[in-house]
Amino acid sequence: MELSPELQKVIDGLKDTFESDYEVTEQYRGDTIIRVKPDHIVDICNYLKEKHHFVYLADIFGTDRFTSDDRFEVIYNIVSLKTQQRLFLKTRCEEENPHLNSVTSVWPAANWFERETYDMFGIVFENHPDLRRMFMPEDFDYHPLRKEFPLLGIPGSIELPSSTPDTE
Repeated sequence: MELSPELQKVIDGLKDTFESDYEVTEQYRGDTIIRVKPDHIVDICNYLKEKHHFVYLADIFGTDRFTSDDRFEVIYNIVSLKTQQRLFLKTRCEEENPHLNSVTSVWPAANWFERETYDMFGIVFENHPDLRRMFMPEDFDYHPLRKEFPLLGIPGSIELPSSTPDTE
């Protein structure tokens, strides 16, 4: 599938401006996916917002690739309201001490998306204004969307409510 002229301009601009950070562009079912190295993710996102009008951050989510290299992947779902183009920006991080810089300075809406990704995968977002768990207790030592997390949970890790109704 051929890229639209607007998206081709974005990709060419990324290649020129962030030559050492750009990795690959893929097309999948009509979506354009650009993978970049994690070191300058804030600069790349800021560039996409300021130069190419990707002002709407629709979502950020993590994936566990369960590989020995660059195990975790963070995907930014961004939209240019000016050109009506959607772009998925991906970056990867290591299994040991996974961390990325927060993009809350670019899109304030990243706050809760990054918190959820941290809670479920354990990816730490440096310079996040309030990085804490959303769904799991703060003292919970596990991250439920990691592939090694047991399907039935960790026995005894969280006290669950009784499954039998009160008889009173």
